[in-house]
Amino acid sequence: MAKYRRKLVQIGTAIGTNSYLKGFLEGNIFRGKTKAFCVPGLNCYSCPGALGSCPIGSLQAIIGGAKYQISFYVIGIIMFFGSLLGRFVCGWLCPFGLFQELLHKIPSRKMNINGRNRLKYLKYVVLIVFVFLLPMFAVDKFGIGDPTFCKYICPAGTLEGGIPLLSTNVYLRKAVGFLFSWKMLLLLITVVSSILIFRPFCRFICPLGALYSFFNPVSLYRLEIEKDKCIRCGVCTANTCLSKGSHKEQIWFQR
Repeated sequence: MAKYRRKLVQIGTAIGTNSYLKGFLEGNIFRGKTKAFCVPGLNCYSCPGALGSCPIGSLQAIIGGAKYQISFYVIGIIMFFGSLLGRFVCGWLCPFGLFQELLHKIPSRKMNINGRNRLKYLKYVVLIVFVFLLPMFAVDKFGIGDPTFCKYICPAGTLEGGIPLLSTNVYLRKAVGFLFSWKMLLLLITVVSSILIFRPFCRFICPLGALYSFFNPVSLYRLEIEKDKCIRCGVCTANTCLSKGSHKEQIWFQR
């Protein structure tokens, strides 16, 4: 049972945070009181079953507002989860991470991307440019910015929000344009790359993972390695199973 523990937690978290079944059946977004709270992982606000808000979406909504404010509540939530759990959130509590892992189990020839690959810094560029700078400065005549990461990049939003809503809401289907086609293309790229590479979105794109990584040195939950005793057997990474890149990246990704 121990070997399935992490998977059971992932599945339980995904179901628990998206358990508003009426939303899936009617094609409506849940707007109850729990939507005022952020969940720890990347989970789209527009998912019909979502009971909480995505921290990245909430952060952009405030930054892109007309009053140019920073939500200390959202920052506080991210700091709380980050300082308590660090990247544990990515490996155990993120529904989109689970989605990528299941795709990677599809039999195919796999690609091992070295942990030193510079692509790992791309998520910090995404965080700075698409989560902070563009919503803050690329504004309309009313001074309101778009949630650019959610709107133009996030494949989790397409999977969890766009597809379920369009499948049950005929009025939304009539309004579909180029933007949705673009997001579907990004989702398709994510799906294919996830089959070949272990959690590529998490490792190279996700701004929430980039935020949590800043808390690795201080998080209460982290994996400590005695380098002089490490024989690189892989047992620790098999038990926490968060990355399949180089050993150095595995440790960093688990912390």
